[in-house]
Amino acid sequence: MNNEIFEMADRLKDARDRKAELKEQLKAAEAEINELDLALSDAMAESEVERFSRNGNTFYLNSRLFASPASGRKDELMQSLKDNGYGSIVVETVNANTLSSFVKEQKAENNDEVPSWLSDVISVFEKVSVGVRKG
Repeated sequence: MNNEIFEMADRLKDARDRKAELKEQLKAAEAEINELDLALSDAMAESEVERFSRNGNTFYLNSRLFASPASGRKDELMQSLKDNGYGSIVVETVNANTLSSFVKEQKAENNDEVPSWLSDVISVFEKVSVGVRKG
C-alpha cells in the first residue's frame, strides 16, 4: 500500500475522533441549555415576568403543547381520528431502516435484483464507506 492511503486513513480516524468529541460537547451543551431553560422559565413564572430584554436580546416565556398516542394505543387513536372526521391528519408511513432491510432481503431472494413490482416505486442507492475499529 502507498503512503497516500495511510495518510487518508489517519485523517479519517482523526476526523471521526473529532466528531465523537464534538458530539460529547454538544450533548453537554444541550444538557446545560435544558437545565438553564427550566430554571429561568421557573424563575420568570414565579416572578410573574412574561418577557424582558437584556443585552440586546428579548427573553420571553413560550408554551408549546406536545401530544402523542397513549402507550400501546396508536391504532386506536388512528381509528378514533378517522371515525370522528379527522382522517386527513392520519399518515401511513414506512420506517426508512425497515424499508432498506426489506429491499436487501428482496434483492437476496432475486439474484441481487430489486423485484420489478418494487423497482418503480422506490429509489435505491448503496453507500460504500470505510469502517474503523480498534485493534
